[in-house]
Amino acid sequence: MKNKIILLASDPNSINSEIISKTWKKINPSIKKQIYLIANYDLINSQFKKIKTRTPIIKIKNFNDRLFSKKLKIIDIPLKFSNPYKVPLTSAKKYISSSFKLAHKLALNKNVKGIVNCPLDKKLLHKTKTIGVTELLSLKCKILDGSEVMLIYNKKLSVVPITTHIDIRNVPKKLKSTLIINKMRTLKTDYKKIFNTSPKIGVLGLNPHNAEFSKKSEEVRIIHPAIKKLKKEGFKIDGPLSADTFFVNKYKKYDVVVGMYHDQVLTPFKSMFQFDAINITLGLKYVRVSPDHGPAKDIVAKNKGDHLSLLKCINFINKLKK
Repeated sequence: MKNKIILLASDPNSINSEIISKTWKKINPSIKKQIYLIANYDLINSQFKKIKTRTPIIKIKNFNDRLFSKKLKIIDIPLKFSNPYKVPLTSAKKYISSSFKLAHKLALNKNVKGIVNCPLDKKLLHKTKTIGVTELLSLKCKILDGSEVMLIYNKKLSVVPITTHIDIRNVPKKLKSTLIINKMRTLKTDYKKIFNTSPKIGVLGLNPHNAEFSKKSEEVRIIHPAIKKLKKEGFKIDGPLSADTFFVNKYKKYDVVVGMYHDQVLTPFKSMFQFDAINITLGLKYVRVSPDHGPAKDIVAKNKGDHLSLLKCINFINKLKK
C-alpha cells in the first residue's frame, strides 16, 4: 500500500526550512507519520534554531520507520557548511545531486505515494540554466522524447508550457508538432488518472494574433496540425487561440491552458492565483509535486516565507489513491 511521502529540503540557501516548519505545524498528525525529509540533519537543526522554531526532528536510518509521528524524520544527506545560510555553491550542488538521486531511488518503491521537493535555484542542478527539476527527473526516468509535462495546478484552472526553461529566442526552434502531441497525450492520460476526468484543453498560439495564420507561421505549420491530429484521437481540445485576450475570460471554458513557452501561461496564472498553486510533473514513473514559487533568497531567515503552496503539495500527495 502506498503511504509514504518523500519531502526534499532542496536548496540549502533558501526559505525552505522555514516553510517546512510552518507546514509541519499545519498538517494532520496522521500525515506526519508518512513524511520522510531528505536533508542534512545538522543544517535543518541550525536553520530551525536561527528562525526560532521548535519543530521536533529526528535522524533516521530506516526508511520503514514510522514510529515517530510527532517528529519530523530526516534521512541524512552529507553536507559541509560553516554558515547555515551561506553554503558554498560546490557543496550545495553535490548535496542537491545526492538528495535527488536518493529521492528518485526511493520513489520507485511500491509503498511511496510521491515526491514533494521544496524550491531551488536551477544553477544547482546543471551547468546550464535550461534544466529544472521537471527535466532532471524525466531524464532519471529515461524519458527522452520530451513527453513529460509541467502542470501548474489550481482547482479552478491549470496551465502547461510546451517548452519550459529555455530562452525565448530558442522557442520557435524547439517547437514541433510531435512535441505538442506527445505532451498532450501525457497530459490527458495522467490528468485522468489523478483527477478522474479528461481535461478540456485550450492551446495558445505562439505569435501575436497567431501571426494572422500566415502560411509560414508556427500556428499553421506546427500547432494547428498537432491539434487536428489530437482531435481525431478524441481529445477535447481547441486552438490555436490568440493569447493576448485569452486570460480576460476565455480561459473559463477550459480545465487546462497550454502555452508555447513558460511565461506565456505562468505569468497570467500567477497573477491570478499567486501562491495558491502547485507544480505537478506528469509522465514520470511516480508523482512529483513542488511549490509554485522559488527559493526566495531575499527573505531568507526573516520568517516571512509563505508556506501555503508547500502545504497544498503535501495535502495533494496525501489525497492520491493508494
